[in-house]
Amino acid sequence: MTSTPYGIGLAGCGTVGTGVIRALQRNGELIRQRCGGSIEMSVKRILVRDRDKPRHETVDASLITTDWQTLVDDPTVHIVVELIGGTGLAFDIVARALSLRKPVVTGNKALLAERGAELFALSKQHNTPIHFEAAVAGGIPIIKTVQEAFIGNRIKAMCGIINGTSNYILQRMSEAKLDFATALREAQDLGYAESDPTLDVNGWDAAHKAILLATLAYGFPISPALVHVAGIEQVKPIDIDFAQQLGYVVKLLAVIRQHDDESIELRLQPSFVSKHHILASVNGVFNAVAVHGDGVGESLFYGRGAGEDPTASAVVADLVEAARSLAHKLPHRGFLPWGKEGRLLPIEETRTAYYVRFDVTDRPGVVAEIATVLAQHRIGISGTHSPVNPENPDAEFVDMVFLLHSCPFGLLQQALREIAALNCVNSEPVVFRIEQI
Repeated sequence: MTSTPYGIGLAGCGTVGTGVIRALQRNGELIRQRCGGSIEMSVKRILVRDRDKPRHETVDASLITTDWQTLVDDPTVHIVVELIGGTGLAFDIVARALSLRKPVVTGNKALLAERGAELFALSKQHNTPIHFEAAVAGGIPIIKTVQEAFIGNRIKAMCGIINGTSNYILQRMSEAKLDFATALREAQDLGYAESDPTLDVNGWDAAHKAILLATLAYGFPISPALVHVAGIEQVKPIDIDFAQQLGYVVKLLAVIRQHDDESIELRLQPSFVSKHHILASVNGVFNAVAVHGDGVGESLFYGRGAGEDPTASAVVADLVEAARSLAHKLPHRGFLPWGKEGRLLPIEETRTAYYVRFDVTDRPGVVAEIATVLAQHRIGISGTHSPVNPENPDAEFVDMVFLLHSCPFGLLQQALREIAALNCVNSEPVVFRIEQI
């Protein structure tokens, strides 16, 4: 069979872009054979910001341009790969490619989470697909699984660890008793965290991924402004120690859940997860996503969530799918966000059990004062704990932990505002959800 050559325009040649070039050079012939000899792909243009920046020897300097329109409009480019990040220039590149009916492959979760509604509308208008496996969980094929393998399922829930940097930091805080700043520096030294780790540690990298998964599964655009996001910057060793004593581990958890009224719960925050749950054993820079479909039941997907090779693997898989769509004039085989109306459950209406830590003045009646406010709001207490510091058993200020029964988050917030105003409470209460997953 004669191979049909497809040219690739690669916008971005950083770690992942270089990985894509190397993967195509390494396994191009294998891919061609696995496609029945019908598809052959090669990079025709490479967009970079700095032409003079040193690059891997596999990057052909003659293909480099700094003009994005030259790349997208090049008639030898049939598929555009967007790996530059951000939501400005990246949007222009993707929109232009779709208008020219050139399939797009992107790993840009922020772009799709914040401007996906516009781009999916263009995709539909021009009957040209956007492929985005690399946008969520690196080398784990979670997008393709939800789009294709679970196309006959109603997705009841998805829950997962989808940021490897935060997961590594929390593991090191737990195992080596490091504080957040020390664990972050270690992650940066090992290359697991960027020099600017803001989006990883404040939760928004994972939140963008969760928004994309929820939009895909439930079919309506979700505004990031409506999503509750909390990162790991405020996690203290004392909270991790308490979690271990109580039989939990702390994980940065994305929770997506459809309720009986079809409202969608979507939130991202550090949570207590039972040490017996399989997600508790996901360590290092690995990711895992648990999916509950009404037909398939529970499924778990686990693997490397970032890095050159895992993410490049996802991009190459999408490139093959894009080439097939051109070769056979087929629309996207899976489902995409289809524009239905939906309701995001306000965070105040979400319910879990809670761990709440108070910094209090150690005097008689403190527990009673706090418990009285909780009782007034009809919030049940399942336990209290205040460990004695052996180095300072007579300390004036101590940490008091309350474990609370499930209640609406908004109700808890009301109670905590009142408790924070008590004379015995010295700072804002610290709250972790105790997840039942």
